[in-house]
Amino acid sequence: MRISIGNDHAGTECKKFILENLKKDGHELVNHGTDDPDSVDYPDFVHPVARDVAGKKVDLGIVICGSGNGVAMTANKHRDIRAALCWDVDLAKLGRQHNNANVLAIPARFVSNQLALEMVRAFLTTEFEGGRHSRRVEKICKGL
Repeated sequence: MRISIGNDHAGTECKKFILENLKKDGHELVNHGTDDPDSVDYPDFVHPVARDVAGKKVDLGIVICGSGNGVAMTANKHRDIRAALCWDVDLAKLGRQHNNANVLAIPARFVSNQLALEMVRAFLTTEFEGGRHSRRVEKICKGL
């Protein structure tokens, strides 16, 4: 699977851990995040991920900051992006199953690197259920 990932300074260590493990899993990764602990502005690293996903250059996206809120809000400004802010595996699965989320937003200051990786793996392997959920997902951008 081809995955785009972006992070700010608060998500650097989490991102590195995820990248290391996803490479071992055989995924192709596009790294738009900072690799430095110095303060940066998260939108600069999230917009490229959202453009990759919306433009179908990748299958899914992952964005990481301290709370996960800023990266989720930024990604969700893009048409055809459905970023799910998750802090446990069940939420990551439900984001895919019920909301057809295509970007996972991770709050690095509130989850361990191991839990973040478990959420990512669940997100990548869970399919959208469709059915009644399709109708709801179609209404997300209706009226914009």
